[in-house]
Amino acid sequence: MSVSGKLGLIAGGGDLPAAVAARCDAEGRAVFVVRLAGFADPHLIRWPGDEFGMAQIGAILKGLKSEGCTAVCLAGIVNRPDFKTLKPDLKGASLLPGIIAAATKGDDALLRKILSVFEAEGFAVEGADDILGGETLPSGALGRVGPTAEQLLDLKKALHIAEKSGELDIGQGAVVVDGLVLAVEAQEGTDAMLARVAGLPADLRGSSAERKGALGKAPKPIQDLRVDMPVIGPRTVELAAAAGLAGIGGLSGHLILIDRAAIIETADRLGLFVWGEVR
Repeated sequence: MSVSGKLGLIAGGGDLPAAVAARCDAEGRAVFVVRLAGFADPHLIRWPGDEFGMAQIGAILKGLKSEGCTAVCLAGIVNRPDFKTLKPDLKGASLLPGIIAAATKGDDALLRKILSVFEAEGFAVEGADDILGGETLPSGALGRVGPTAEQLLDLKKALHIAEKSGELDIGQGAVVVDGLVLAVEAQEGTDAMLARVAGLPADLRGSSAERKGALGKAPKPIQDLRVDMPVIGPRTVELAAAAGLAGIGGLSGHLILIDRAAIIETADRLGLFVWGEVR
C-alpha cells in the first residue's frame, strides 16, 4: 500500500472495515474511523474515530477535515435506509434530495452520488482492495482443494447468474447445485443467502458427506469497484460448508479476501475449494 495521507474510513458492518484499519496500522498510516451508527462493528472503537448517523453528512465531513484526512475509503455493509426516518444535519438536508433521487435509480447510482459528495470536498477515494495491498482472489485454486469438472460447471453458472443479477442492480452472488439455481443474493447479503440455502431440503443441496455446487460472487458490471467489490472471509467458507456446498469462486482479481491465510486453512479443513475464474 502506498501511504497517501491520513485515511478517513467510512465504516459499515462486517469484517472489511477492521481489516482496512488493521492494514493501516501495519503500514504506519494514520486512520480516523467514521463508525456509521447501527451498522459499524463495536470493535472498531479500538481505532481513533467517532460515531455518526448516516445523514449527518456535515458532521462527517467536518470530522474528517478536522482530523486532517486527505482520503476516504467506504467499507462494510450498509443496508439502504428508510429515508423518511433519517435525521440529517444542515449539510445532509441539502444533499438528501439528490441522494434520494439517485437511490431510485439503483444502488450503483446511490453509491456514485455518495462518492461525488466526498470528491467534491477534495477527498481522494481509495478502494479497500488497494489499501489491503491487492488482497484479491488469484486465478485457479487458492488452497489444496480444487473443483471437479461438474462443480466447476456449477461455479461458472453461478458466476453467470451473479453477473446477470448485477446488471439489474440486484446483488453480487448466486448458488448453483447440479445446474439448478438455488439462490440469488439480493439485499439480505451473502451470509443470509447461504443460511437460506442451508435450510433447503437436503435433496436439493449437498451435505458434509457429499458436497455439491458452488457459491459464485461477481461485481456488478455497473458498479464502482472502489466501493463495492465483492468480499469473502473465513465465515463465508464456514457458511458455505454448512449449506453443503463444494466451494466458492469469483472472478480473479475482483474478489477481496479478508484474512487469506484463514480462508485457506478453513477451506482445506472443511474440504471446500476456493477458485479464481479468469475471464
